[in-house]
Amino acid sequence: KSAGGGSKKSAKATYQKPTVSTDEGSIHRVLFRSFGDHSQPTVRSMRTTSLALGTVTSASLSRASMLLQSTLASPLGDFIHLHGSSSEHRTAFTHFAEAMDPHLDRSAAAAVRARCREGSLATQTSGLAPGFVQANLVCVPKAHAFDFLNFALRNPKACPLLGVTTPGDPCPRNAAPGADLRTDLPKYKIWVDGEPAREVSDASEWWTEDMVGFLLGCSFSWEDKLADAGLTPRHMESPSGYSSATVPMFRTNIRNLASGPFGGDLVVSMRPYPASKLAQVSAITGAYPGAHGAPIHWGDPSLLGIGGSKPNGPEDWAAALAKPDWGDRVEIREGEIPVFWACGVTPQTAVAEAKIPLAITHAPGHMFICDLKDDELCVPVKPEEPP
Repeated sequence: KSAGGGSKKSAKATYQKPTVSTDEGSIHRVLFRSFGDHSQPTVRSMRTTSLALGTVTSASLSRASMLLQSTLASPLGDFIHLHGSSSEHRTAFTHFAEAMDPHLDRSAAAAVRARCREGSLATQTSGLAPGFVQANLVCVPKAHAFDFLNFALRNPKACPLLGVTTPGDPCPRNAAPGADLRTDLPKYKIWVDGEPAREVSDASEWWTEDMVGFLLGCSFSWEDKLADAGLTPRHMESPSGYSSATVPMFRTNIRNLASGPFGGDLVVSMRPYPASKLAQVSAITGAYPGAHGAPIHWGDPSLLGIGGSKPNGPEDWAAALAKPDWGDRVEIREGEIPVFWACGVTPQTAVAEAKIPLAITHAPGHMFICDLKDDELCVPVKPEEPP
């Protein structure tokens, strides 16, 4: 096993923190850039409308009208359009090309990995090492690595690539030099013939000489940015400042674009917010396309096949979201709307469908902490220049 990311000498950081604009024009561009489409967006999906969150019955309309009339239209239609047309996808391995700033103190990330390696950390990682990029993990034998790489490129919202290791090498050198993917996560899931065989805290026994590791961006990377803006995700709320709850995740009715044996269904994470905060939430998270970017949908869960396929009104949403497929249930309060992001558990549905002999993934909610800082992953969008 490698030493795994020791502490680096602290120095005064000179890095300038990016700024994120929350004007509506920026939100249009942030949403569509996150979908991989750099052409002129169809602005219809983001205009303020009276209702674009599914069918609401006349009985519920009077109670929901004030909420819905002030709600931005869900971007789901545009996501599905681009998702179904791979020729419009424009993806990249990562947006950053320079080495990590050597003047930044990255010891907090190394400290979390060290706790995982020694077996003293077994909890979910949301809220740990604030400011550092968190990543989903998928490891497959070399014989299946190209198909999985292509799968990630075809599904960039759910699988934004941050790193790919050399076959047999457990160190993700561009994301955390010196780290070890076999030991540096709090919990792993071992897959045999497409079935989850067990969960372990050390995956060394299942790592093979031709295993290839993939690090995929995770929404935990921008949760502290939401918290800094007074938009703390519900599952993170705790008097102590740290909650052991895991964000709720749901399997949807949207099929992934397949590559070789890898297919499966899109998985989404959910965080509720008031309608008045949707624009701000979209702008903040949309600046991180390497961490799933902006939401793919908000409002009626049934449009994603969650809680049944019959459109529901706001009074039914909490019940539809009461039993997450992964993670913990969270409260949806009066006046709040469920907001859905593409999720890095998505490739686990692909692994299950592929039924390959062996695979290693993170256990949902138990991420790899990179040496990369969130701000190094940020791609801010500036307001358009006046004509």
